[in-house]
Amino acid sequence: MQIGIDSFVVNEPGSGVSAAERVEYLLEEIVLADEVGLDVFGLGEHHREEFLDSAPVVILAAAAARTKRIILTSAVTVLSAADPVRVFQEFATLDLISKGRAEIVAGRGSFIESFPLFGLKLEEYDSLFAEKLELLLKLREDAHPHWSGKHRAALTGQGVYPRPLQEKIPIWLGVGGTPESFVRAGAMGLPLMLAIIGGEPHRFRPLVDLYYEAGKRAGHAREDLKVGIHALGYVAETDAQAAEDFFPGYAAEFTKIGKERGWPPVTRRQFDALTGPKGALIVGGPETVAAKVKYYDEVLGGIARLDFQMSVAGLGRENMLKAIRLLGERVKAAFVQEQSKAQHR
Repeated sequence: MQIGIDSFVVNEPGSGVSAAERVEYLLEEIVLADEVGLDVFGLGEHHREEFLDSAPVVILAAAAARTKRIILTSAVTVLSAADPVRVFQEFATLDLISKGRAEIVAGRGSFIESFPLFGLKLEEYDSLFAEKLELLLKLREDAHPHWSGKHRAALTGQGVYPRPLQEKIPIWLGVGGTPESFVRAGAMGLPLMLAIIGGEPHRFRPLVDLYYEAGKRAGHAREDLKVGIHALGYVAETDAQAAEDFFPGYAAEFTKIGKERGWPPVTRRQFDALTGPKGALIVGGPETVAAKVKYYDEVLGGIARLDFQMSVAGLGRENMLKAIRLLGERVKAAFVQEQSKAQHR
């Protein structure tokens, strides 16, 4: 299993940290994640004041120049509001800079600001995504595509360059809880990146099974289908310290988002339930976190990747760096050691 980190580069107004400082801190985080053996670092895409990730490929390119082995990906690319040609060109360039470490997680995003910002109609949310995903996959296959659709000018064999170093840039489909999205990913044979930010992970198992069933019906081999998880998480030296660090920022951010969506304020009781053995939050000391990762793997039938989203909790530079080190040196290292033992049995 790959273990990594996703970030939305949160920098709340009034935090006392400038935008330039926050981006520099992010690059420190990615470099450290590479050094301690984590497998992947992903950046989201948002177009809101408190997030600094509206141009994630630019930041990933800067990270590519400072790192050696870590996979650099989106988390997610809001494809409904983007031009697939530009998305492909940007990630192909990132792939060249990183010497073959670029990936794309394509999704529809959970906010809607990008639609009016780029002159798109929100009511075309679904058709925009379906058409643009089709084109993005076409571009991966063909440098001179012939393609036409409703939302973009046709391509009639024009060259789309540069081509990436990898023969095919991996493209994952980012999903939430919509069954149709799981079926789409399976039918297309795409790896699935599932965001679980609340509730209990085992409740997503029927949807994961739906993904595998759709893939099987479409003729895709089971080994070609894989599931990754994007989860809220954090590692500290002890469970108590992790909860103390994570809860205040987590509660503030999700209470703020909840006001926009009609959710009640976050309570400590809810948080404690979510950090329990069967809850979605992966927050605790290294042993607790490792046990929760294993739980995710078991209840979802085997996962290929788990990415920790820590940036929404306002943790501060030092806590973030400590958490990344613990995640690599204690949590990921424990899984590597366990796998090595299993291979020698």
